[in-house]
Amino acid sequence: MTSTSDQQLLQEFRNPITKEAAFTMLVKKYQERIYWLIRRMVVSHEDANDVVQNTFIRVWNGLEKFREDSQLYTWIYRIATNECLSFLEQQKRKSLASLSEKDQERAEQVKADSHFDAQKLEWKLELAIQQLPERQRMVFILRYYQEMPYEQMSKLLETSEGALKASYHHAAKKIEQYILNH
Repeated sequence: MTSTSDQQLLQEFRNPITKEAAFTMLVKKYQERIYWLIRRMVVSHEDANDVVQNTFIRVWNGLEKFREDSQLYTWIYRIATNECLSFLEQQKRKSLASLSEKDQERAEQVKADSHFDAQKLEWKLELAIQQLPERQRMVFILRYYQEMPYEQMSKLLETSEGALKASYHHAAKKIEQYILNH
């Protein structure tokens, strides 16, 4: 199966006859990347699926108005990022637990994974990432896992490249400290 270009998907989406098929192709094209971006932020598979679903509902509702000022996947990532941050904010408001208790809860979710091995560096990394503040976690995930350039991240998160570099640097230092101390 050849990959359909974003331009072609948008043209097909704007045609009432091919709209649903085009959206299905768009979801197939971006679903996995969006899922892993969100999963690393919210940890739980079920929560990640809910946020992914909300993301694609917002994409469906907004795609006709997409002005193509940015690339399609940048626009979808922005929606996913906002959905993710909204979900985390809702979770915080729902819970009367302190922030450190929420961090601990996310860490416990990581440890509950059937593949968890505390001796493996990748699990220490996952636990360290869960200790980061939400914005730093998002920046770290986008840069480290998604290998997103700062310029693109700047558009996505609507902040300066300098602030993103500083945030990534602070996140990396905190992760390094966590790994060295655990």
